[in-house]
This record gives sequence, C-alpha cells and structure tokens, in this order.
Amino acid sequence: MAINVAQKERHQKGHSNPEQVTAMNNLQRKIKTLVPRTLFSALALPFAFFALVKNLHAGFGDTAYGYGANGGSYGAYNSAFGYFALGSNDLNTSNRGNYNVGVGYQVLAHNFYGESNTAVGLQALFYNTNGSGSTALGYRALFSHVDGNGNTATGYQALYSNSSGNFNTATGSLSLYSNVGSDNTAIGYTSLYLNKGGNDNTAAGAYALYNNGTGSFNVATGSGALVSNTSGANNTAVGYQTLQNNGNSSNNTALGYQALRANTGGANNIAIGANAGANLTTGSNNIDIGANVVASAGESNTIRIGKSGTQTKTLIAGIYGKTVAAGVGAIVGSTGQLGTVQSSVRFKDNINPMDKASEAVLALNPVTFRYKKELDPGHIPQFGLIAEQVEKVSPDLVVRDNEGKAMTVRYDAVNAMLLNEFLKEHRKVQEQRADIEELKNIAARQNAVIAKQQKQINALAAGLQKVSARTELQKCGSMIATNN
Repeated sequence: MAINVAQKERHQKGHSNPEQVTAMNNLQRKIKTLVPRTLFSALALPFAFFALVKNLHAGFGDTAYGYGANGGSYGAYNSAFGYFALGSNDLNTSNRGNYNVGVGYQVLAHNFYGESNTAVGLQALFYNTNGSGSTALGYRALFSHVDGNGNTATGYQALYSNSSGNFNTATGSLSLYSNVGSDNTAIGYTSLYLNKGGNDNTAAGAYALYNNGTGSFNVATGSGALVSNTSGANNTAVGYQTLQNNGNSSNNTALGYQALRANTGGANNIAIGANAGANLTTGSNNIDIGANVVASAGESNTIRIGKSGTQTKTLIAGIYGKTVAAGVGAIVGSTGQLGTVQSSVRFKDNINPMDKASEAVLALNPVTFRYKKELDPGHIPQFGLIAEQVEKVSPDLVVRDNEGKAMTVRYDAVNAMLLNEFLKEHRKVQEQRADIEELKNIAARQNAVIAKQQKQINALAAGLQKVSARTELQKCGSMIATNN
C-alpha cells in the first residue's frame, strides 16, 4: 500500500469525518480477513512491486492488493483486491471515486467518479464509471453498468447489460441480464432475463418474467410465472407457471399452480386456486375461484366459484334475515348459474297470450311433505308439488338435473299460470256480474211497466165498477117501473 503525503493532507481536509474513516477501516479489516493468508503468500508477494508502482497516486485511506489494483487512484477510502481491480493504466481515466470495494479480476476496472460501490467477482461492475451505491457479487455481475445507482446484483452475470437503470436487485444467475429499467427485483435463475424498459417489476423464481421487455408493475412469484410476458403491466402471478402464456395483457391476478396459464389476450381476470382459470385464453373480466375451476376459453364477464360436483353446499353470511326491499328473487340454473328472471319486453320473443296453456295447473296435485332427514334434519313440514307428477301434466314446468331427471318444479311459472287462471275466472265473474246487472235493469224496467199497467188496470177496474153500478141502478129502476 502506497500513500502520497501531499494527497494525504489534501484528503484529510476533504475527508476528515472520523465516523467515515472508522467505518471504512473496519470494512477494510473485514475484507482482509476474507482472503486466506496462503493466497497472500502465493499471489500478493509476487505482485507487491507492481501494486506499489501502480498506486503512486493512491488516495488517502486506500488499500490495494494485486497488479494494477486501484491504479492511479485519486479517490479515498477505496479497497481493491485483484488484477487491475478499481484501476486503469491511464491516469486520465483512473478512479476518483470514494468508498469503493473491489475484489476480483478487473472488478470496477473503469470506475471514475462512482462511489460506495462493492464488486466481488471477475469483471464485476467492469464498465462502471459514475454509478454509485451499487453492489455486484458474481462473475461479470453488473458488467455493463455505467452510471446507474443503487443496484444490487448477486450471481453469474446478474444485471449484466444494465447500464443506467437504478435501484434494481438481481439475485440469481443471469437474472435481469438485459435490464435497462429501474426499480426491478429479480430472484432466481434468468428471472426478468430480457427486461429492457420495464420498471417496478418483481420476479421470484426460475424463469419468472423471463421475456418481459417493457411491461411494468408486474409481480411474478414461482418458477415460470409470467414467463412469456412481454409488455403486459400490473399483473400478479403467484405459483408455478401462473399466467405462463400471458404476452401483452394487463391487470390479471393469478394465485395457484398454473392458474390462468393459457391466458394470452385476456385482461382484468382473477384466478385463485390450482388450475383456476386454466382454460381462459382471450376472455376478460372473469373471476375464477377454486381448484380446477378451469372456465371456458373465450368467456368474459363471468364469475365462477367452486367446481360442480366437488362443492355440494354453499354458506354465505349476511343474507339470511336481511331484507332487500327493492330486490328481486334469485334463480339458480341446473348448471349452477345464479341470476334473476328478466321481465322486460326487451329480453323476450314470441310473446303470446297464455290462454288455455295455464289450464295444466288445474290438473296438478298439491301435497304436504317433509324432506328426508339427510336434507333437513329438522324435518320441517313443507307444502308444494312432486316434480315427477308435474312432469306428467306439463314437462315444461320441471327443471332437470345433469342426468335429465326431473329435479324440481318451476314454481314461478306455476304462479304465472295460476294468475292467468285466476284472471280468466275473474273475467267470467265480471261478465256474470254484468249479466246480472243487465237482468236487474230489465227486471226493473219490467217492474215499472207492470206497475204502470197495474195502475191502468186499477183505473179500468174503477171505471168498470162505476159502469156496473149505473147498470145496476138502471136495472133496479126498470124493475120498479115494471112492478108499478
């Protein structure tokens, strides 16, 4: 180690912080303990002369071991161990940075103004000139790094091509190999390997986000997660080969083994569970929850929870006993689809009066019953119909299971048919009432005629009585006259 007295005085003025001096000296002592004494015996002594020759301009507080190490340095508190570590023969381009540590062949070989860098491994941080605060551990880790800051590369050629990207972390062989973006984290073999301009990505697992080029804000955890993603953004993939084929789609979330693995163009999908949404390709806005809830290739705007035939009971809190005054009743189809009945004319074709079609309900046989105890342990009395009996009367009034067997009755349709029959009877009653009223009116008119006629009869009777009285008087007069 060689120290220039004049520069020592200059650097003592510019770097007189006791805490920095103490911290750097401690770091140097720790690094020295990492190098076996046998290595010093075998290598350090033969090159001791060259190290002294190349460090005639060594800065204050510098430590150098190896041919050309820290060559022509004007910086301070640097430690260089290895052939041309932190050094160049050209004093015009030699190190002027401070607080750097280089261990290995040509590590930080071109460093000029970069500070607080640590490079361990052959040609680690080889081209770094002005970048600061970076750490490279491994063969050619951060090899092409020039002026980026705050990067950490651990592993064979990790962050190899990164030149100006900042605050990236790469752990694993070839991780973030092609990177020029910033704020990325890659953990695992070739994770984020092809990342060019993507920022704020996190990849943990071999090949995770391998092909990512410009996509940003992605999270891939698991081997092969988002491996094909190129420009898609805001995706989250957790699990082996999750979102494996996703290329440029965004805003997808996949949690579980091979979840959303076939997705190529769909966006805004959520899949939770092993193989959840595994068949989706181009559909968007889907939610698939549950193991093997694979969905259909191109479907969109669909929610699937649980697998038919696997889950046999659904319990959802916050529904029972809660009134929804403006709501409608929910309907469950034989496929498990949940929905409501739409009544607007906008959704209907072939609209015709029900007429006599509703008369089928008149042949139905309502019964009382109790469900079997495995269905209803409480054995509560029920009122309704038997699907098989209804099927014989009107097959359209039953819902069938996956085997085509009658399972339940469409009570909503029965209600509509009952309404039609009620209205038909109501119309009959109204017609009868009208007839009765007409008959009453006729009877009233007849009564009026009868009353009038009765008056006339009474008048005629009175006249007849008068005539009869006169006649009687005349007869009496005639008899008297005759007698006389």
